[in-house]
Amino acid sequence: MGDYDRPVFFHLMEYAANADRDVVDMVSGNPDWEPPEALREGLAAYVSADVDTFQYPPSEGLAELRAEIAARRGVDRERVVVTNGAGEANYLAMAEALESQPGDEILLVDPVYPYYHKRTELLGGTPTFVAADADGRVDPAAVRAAASDETAAIVVNSPNNPTGAVYGRETKQELVDIAERHDALLVSDEVYDHFVYEPDAFESALAFDSANVAVTNAFSKSMAITGFRVGYGVYPERLVDDIRTRHMLVNVAGSRPAQHAVLHALRETPAEYYERNRSMLEERIDAFCAALDAAGAEYTRPQGAFYVMARFDGYPGTLAHTERLIDEAGVAGMPGDAFGESRAEWLRFAVVTPRAEEAAERLANYFG
Repeated sequence: MGDYDRPVFFHLMEYAANADRDVVDMVSGNPDWEPPEALREGLAAYVSADVDTFQYPPSEGLAELRAEIAARRGVDRERVVVTNGAGEANYLAMAEALESQPGDEILLVDPVYPYYHKRTELLGGTPTFVAADADGRVDPAAVRAAASDETAAIVVNSPNNPTGAVYGRETKQELVDIAERHDALLVSDEVYDHFVYEPDAFESALAFDSANVAVTNAFSKSMAITGFRVGYGVYPERLVDDIRTRHMLVNVAGSRPAQHAVLHALRETPAEYYERNRSMLEERIDAFCAALDAAGAEYTRPQGAFYVMARFDGYPGTLAHTERLIDEAGVAGMPGDAFGESRAEWLRFAVVTPRAEEAAERLANYFG
């Protein structure tokens, strides 16, 4: 393992903050809306709780929270491990796949969320990339062609960061079949599952009864609490004990007050909260994409999540060009080449800002 490689988005957020002009920050997926009211209520109630509730929670997470998650996902509570965000949940699944399976290959979709292949390398695995189609979707036939008995895991993210692609039932079924054929683990990251803009477009990998499926998720995006670090994994029964051990040795346990607040919010937050935020984001996406049309940009309209990838002719998606866009247009995005080779000419923008339409107008003026 080499020197610490500082994530590009940290650098760009700092670069934008230090710019000599006003900048619309569209770098990272930090929600700008309010968390559920019930979450604040849960935190407030915790302040006056007995001192024993300030001590270690169970390593695998509060039993009541795990039970609530299990009931909502239709699985046994023993398969649920509460983690330090979806990031740890993914790490645990990938680490256990490489430990328990004979091969050392991890199949990833390009463009790819950078942490996936960085984790693969950290764990001593070999990343193999399967290019997505023009809409950001993965072709199961391409995954089938790339998979072999050396494949320890297939890692997919739907709704997807960075493309906004959503994988439906047919695609997920085929990915499960491929994982089973090669005795690999399908790791399905579903952290954006509350943000799907096309009815019935999304299917969870938990819809299929398979011992080769691990699903990871978190409340970071759906409840606008990225700083709480409450995620979870639903793991196969054959792997869950080893995953609990790995989680305990790395983290000991998660945050008890954060889990308590999330549990209260899960029980008390009406569906309208999620629907309102989804509608707000869809309106932002509409406005942003309309302005991109005016700029003559090529772009991928997201089916889910809250990211838009765009390509401006003659303007490659490099770090240098992204910094130039901050300096000259006042818009901060992410370079496409941070997500792999297939979208190296593109830029990625997170629409988690009320100034998304203003940012798109700045892009239209700059490139127009």
